[in-house]
Amino acid sequence: MSRLARRALLALAALVPLGLAHPAAAETFPSRTITVIVPFAAGGPTDTVTRLVAESMSRDLGQTVVVENAGGAGGTIGAQRVAQARPDGYTLLLHHIGMATTPTLYRRLAYDPVGGFETVGLVTEVPMTLIARKDFPATTLAEAVAVIRRDREKLNYANAGIGAASHLCGLLLMKAVDAPMTTVPFRGTGPAMQEVLSGRIDLMCDQTTNTTEQINAGAVKVFAVTTPERLPALPNVPTSAEAGLAEFQVSIWHGLYAPKGTPAEVTARLSQSLQTALRDPKLIARFAELGTTPVAQEMATPEAHRKFWLADIAKWKPIIQAAGQYAD
Repeated sequence: MSRLARRALLALAALVPLGLAHPAAAETFPSRTITVIVPFAAGGPTDTVTRLVAESMSRDLGQTVVVENAGGAGGTIGAQRVAQARPDGYTLLLHHIGMATTPTLYRRLAYDPVGGFETVGLVTEVPMTLIARKDFPATTLAEAVAVIRRDREKLNYANAGIGAASHLCGLLLMKAVDAPMTTVPFRGTGPAMQEVLSGRIDLMCDQTTNTTEQINAGAVKVFAVTTPERLPALPNVPTSAEAGLAEFQVSIWHGLYAPKGTPAEVTARLSQSLQTALRDPKLIARFAELGTTPVAQEMATPEAHRKFWLADIAKWKPIIQAAGQYAD
């Protein structure tokens, strides 16, 4: 064999392991615990959704998936932590519709709220319910709207802080009825709900994952669900359209994210696991109890998630700008 031929064979042999290294690395993922950051307090609706998803994904991935709460600043503290994490698939973010409103609500951030993430897949769209203290002077949505328009800023509306689902729903409600209310922010959904239960707060709009049990227990009044169709978990509650306020429709979607630069094969494995989790009968049954369902499988993909996310950013931008309420 000539010297030139031997050199060619040696060069080829050196390239083979390099070519195989990338797939091999993908095959070993995950090899240790994965952490999913929830950018809100424990016990809230997003935390509830995340823990159910994490439990199911753990079984599929063969590794522990732990949930860590990093709340504060409308979800931006937890989101920033993930955006700045090592892009290896071991630190993830499960966030709600706030990922679509943060780019407008916050004019100054220490991270890129869009470019800082890879999408993994959508998880669920949770309906909202408009509720009130038990002795609120209305029994239907039409009556509640009349009271809001009459008393306006005399009424207080609770939310879990700027950018929270309850805040966004309130913005949409006040726009739909063309009447402002006094907004009272709290440090999380739990404290806000407690104030409604105590009768010190008049109204709140929040996810069914947080309100269904209170509604079924008769602890609060409920006027409508904000979806086109009634919910199996709340069959006697009319939709906002049925109740005469068709423009008051919103659902709070949740999605799973990884830091920008996470390898495509790792993101694909996480997306595959998410899709498996969303087919888990145990998860589906628990979601149903909370008044929601997993998204269709084709929406639990990185491509569909990103397209949906960017469209929602465009939808909410003019609403937030018209309200003139910014988090910074």
